[in-house]
Amino acid sequence: MGQDLFPRWDEALDDASALRKCIVCGCTEMYTRKNLPQVTPVIVVLAFLGATVALLGYATNPLVIVLLGVLLAVDVLTLFWARRQLVCYGCGAIYWAMRIARYHHAWDRTVAERIGKEPIELPTVLIESAKQREG
Repeated sequence: MGQDLFPRWDEALDDASALRKCIVCGCTEMYTRKNLPQVTPVIVVLAFLGATVALLGYATNPLVIVLLGVLLAVDVLTLFWARRQLVCYGCGAIYWAMRIARYHHAWDRTVAERIGKEPIELPTVLIESAKQREG
């Protein structure tokens, strides 16, 4: 039934203990992204509502000014809570709570297209689970 997945740690870490390549598929191309908390869309909607209230002239009320200040503080804190993640171009594996090297950059379309054309060497357990999802 279930098979174990053995990570490929050989040469996966560089000298600074940062991930150099994917431990699932062995791909050396990875990109960074910020993982924003799930409350972010709510805060964005509230920020637009606050801007609308201010444009309509209701921001002169002291209570509205305090609420807009609280909203601004929550918005800034949400950006600080965002964690950086490392994502593999090849298999899509996501790594967090790991040291991210400086040579990993944000997502790049040209790299994604190039990697998308290359065959990926996935472990057999991942190939079998993908076949089960398709069939």
